Amino acid sequence: MFSDDTINFLIENRINNSREWFLANKKEYRKYVVEPMAELVEELRPCINRIDPEIDVQSRVGKSISRINRDLRYSKDKTLYRDVIWCSFYRPRNGMYCPPGMFFELSPDGFRYGCGYYSAPSSSMKAIREMILTDNKAFKAARAAFDRQNTFSLEGEEYKRERYSDEPDCKREWLNKKNMVFIKNSTDFALLYSDKLGKVLTDGFYLLEDIYSFLVKAEELAACFI
Repeated sequence: MFSDDTINFLIENRINNSREWFLANKKEYRKYVVEPMAELVEELRPCINRIDPEIDVQSRVGKSISRINRDLRYSKDKTLYRDVIWCSFYRPRNGMYCPPGMFFELSPDGFRYGCGYYSAPSSSMKAIREMILTDNKAFKAARAAFDRQNTFSLEGEEYKRERYSDEPDCKREWLNKKNMVFIKNSTDFALLYSDKLGKVLTDGFYLLEDIYSFLVKAEELAACFI
């Protein structure tokens, strides 16, 4: 399980910002960060594989588990390490583009989990809007799933000038997004540190199953726009 030691390591590693410090404390990194995350990934594996058998779940750093060191090649911020760690589940990626998927992320501020895009390309959002405007069956199922639950909120950057003003509110909420993620933010550290976390995440991901399916179908349509 995660613990205060997990959070303390993330904070100290970021503050020290030193490869020497990280190497000297690599045993703690594996014990308090990697091992509990790997156990969580294994607990989530049956759920993820049921939702989408094409997702390759691997409880290893650089696979389903994020790296703690930052890629500095294109960043002005030269901080070596993050104070955030996550696991993510999506189909094989094509180049730099990351397809829609499910994720869990923790940091000293709390944790969050959900489903959606890290950064959706314009072709994906175009496909999503077309499916919404034509009342596609996959969108109707996704919208119904969203309305049935009260765990996740729809977030993502929006257009400054509202579009589709003639559409009903239930559609405009989705149509005006430049990016799309269905997310639950939490500061419940008691849950984060408990053995109930995996069950809560599993139940949450199942709530998002029809939404994830909608996003996958949108990707199939988006391929026609490229």
